Amino acid sequence: MGTRAALATVARRRGSLPMATDAKMLVTDGGERLGTVGGGCVEAEVTEQALAALDRGQPALVRHTLNADIAGDLGLSCGGTVELFLEPVATGEPASRFYASVGIWVEARREAVVFTHMDWANGPCKMARAGTEELVVGAQTHDAPEVSGHVPYLDEESGTLVEPLRRDPRLLVFGAGHVGQEIARAAAGTDFHVVVVDDREEFANPGRLPHANEVVVADARTYIDELTIDQDDFIVVCTRGHAMDAVIVERVAASPAAYVGMLGSRRKKEVIWKALAVAGVPCDALERVRVPIGEAIGADTPAEIGISVLAELIRLRRLGSQSAQ
Repeated sequence: MGTRAALATVARRRGSLPMATDAKMLVTDGGERLGTVGGGCVEAEVTEQALAALDRGQPALVRHTLNADIAGDLGLSCGGTVELFLEPVATGEPASRFYASVGIWVEARREAVVFTHMDWANGPCKMARAGTEELVVGAQTHDAPEVSGHVPYLDEESGTLVEPLRRDPRLLVFGAGHVGQEIARAAAGTDFHVVVVDDREEFANPGRLPHANEVVVADARTYIDELTIDQDDFIVVCTRGHAMDAVIVERVAASPAAYVGMLGSRRKKEVIWKALAVAGVPCDALERVRVPIGEAIGADTPAEIGISVLAELIRLRRLGSQSAQ
């Protein structure tokens, strides 16, 4: 017999809270946890509540006020309240196909939405939709509510947890050398879909880059010509030579990418920018390309540079382009 489990999902938050808006935690019937909804004594209590929902076979909504839960007798206060949607993980072949299909959508960066109704009197009641595709677990007797926003929430009128699944932002790393390798390593686990591109097979291979979602052996010019770049893309240029860096920047500087950055010094930027201006690349396009890249933490080694670059990407992703340069 397989392991039973329950899932806790943040459904509503108010005030200052130590978890992401889309935080989740899986709890097995043996008490093991995967993911986090805040840590500390909150998770201990949520674990008990999730297991209780698992035993009942019914979803539940629970509330935690973190200034009480975290502070204890210390007099500290986070000043936040979180409501968590707890649901047993459905079992059986239809449910397995459901979860596997949603996982494939996520891996393929397809935008989707999952609906989970609170009434499981007749068994699990879940639905997922991606474009025109629709998946159902159980007898779907409830209409799915309209989707509002980009984070999970409980639609109180229908009693349904609505989970929009936005596609992960794509991090395109041009150059699989030591720095490109460390950027891919640092990005693992931060919800970037990491693609590393290099024309050298001895560098661009899964053995060297196990943390990348995709490893592409290709000439950067050919790859970019066949690529659709959009606002979910973050582009880092760190190839082995100034000439190839310049070629890539020329092609992506004016793209709608959320971020374009090139590894190098201000002197390197000056030389390449002069050449690109002569080649006709608009000045306003070049102005948005970040050089040097990374947060100013004194990074020196490839591993440190990878961390500093990822820190900059996270800051821009979370706080936007108007955050401190």
